[in-house]
Amino acid sequence: MTEEKQPDQAESAASGPDVPPDHLAINPRSKYYGGDLLSRGIGINFRGARKHNIEEYCISEGWVKVQAGKTMDRKGNPLLIKLNGEVEAWFEDLGDDAPKISKSA
Repeated sequence: MTEEKQPDQAESAASGPDVPPDHLAINPRSKYYGGDLLSRGIGINFRGARKHNIEEYCISEGWVKVQAGKTMDRKGNPLLIKLNGEVEAWFEDLGDDAPKISKSA
């Protein structure tokens, strides 16, 4: 039983209150939606460039989802494209020296 608790403790230490989660979405219908976290402001670097149009990201898998122009699906939701690359995230409310989370190669 102690083996099962150790990974949980490692995850909680890596994702403390000053570090954003590994997977986050801005769509309230997603299971990865984080309303309270989004109110703090999340900064995203994708492939080394600062991005402001990210709809969803996953750092461990190395992808982001962005809107495909003004295209909508049949339910009226924006059509999203999944792009692969290096993702880095941080909380903007902590300033320029905020701890950043990224996938270490």
